[in-house]
Amino acid sequence: MQQDSKDSANSSVVASLKNCGIGAASSCLATFLTFPIHKTIFRQQIHGFVIRKAVTQLCQEGLVKFYRGIVPPLLAKTIQGTVLFGTYDGLVGNISTEGTHLYHRCIAGSLSGIIEALILTPFERVQNVLQDHRKDVKFPNIQSILKEFNSYSFKDKLQLGYYRGFLPILLRNGTGSALYFSFKDPIKNSLLDQGVPSGISAFLSGSFNGMMVCFILYPLSAVIANVQSHIREEKISLQNFIAKFWASRAQSLLYIYRGGSLVILRSCITWGITTTIYELLKAANFPES
Repeated sequence: MQQDSKDSANSSVVASLKNCGIGAASSCLATFLTFPIHKTIFRQQIHGFVIRKAVTQLCQEGLVKFYRGIVPPLLAKTIQGTVLFGTYDGLVGNISTEGTHLYHRCIAGSLSGIIEALILTPFERVQNVLQDHRKDVKFPNIQSILKEFNSYSFKDKLQLGYYRGFLPILLRNGTGSALYFSFKDPIKNSLLDQGVPSGISAFLSGSFNGMMVCFILYPLSAVIANVQSHIREEKISLQNFIAKFWASRAQSLLYIYRGGSLVILRSCITWGITTTIYELLKAANFPES
């Protein structure tokens, strides 16, 4: 009996590690392939540029600067895949002992998103500073940004440094993960029932979920990009910052949604690739699932 229990525990640990590795690999590859789209969107969020102007500005800066800022998101997305998929599978398994329902997936997804926000907010903070071309001279690399943050007091390191913009990130990640995991499997299974191949079903499911989540939460992502691009500014309430941001965008939702078309494209590609790779690798490592 004790041996069976030990074997079961070891098997559970191995399965969790496999899920973490599969999530890391799928997220890393998807991030590298879609980084140019992500950087173009960031410029639109910061300046309110149309697509052509954002692309022209990036082209003028050259290829070297074009991939400036890729290290933080590459590390962050690899860790994100590890945390998001690894913790979700573990949580949903513990929450749902007799069949998995929508609310099980929603709760597990939300908790995974919260854990993800706690771990990855510093990566996103550094990334957003690096991608703001106005900071090129003052903060040319990661080391210069870390040096700046580490010069603050402990409280300011968190509030003004590494965890600036944490609350909107918590809201975005928790909500986004809940939506993604709630509908990923039902959509994929529905397509499989109609005879669509497994790889295509996974890609379409991931694409649709990524598009839906990112489009719904795009205004919040734009706020986060602007909050986190600031350095050496006093902390202001989220409500006041949103009011200021709303005024800077001429109080127009259409103005805030500049870059929305690229968000749809990036989300379709990123989450389509991520979901496809994850599902294929999971099927290869867990044939019984």
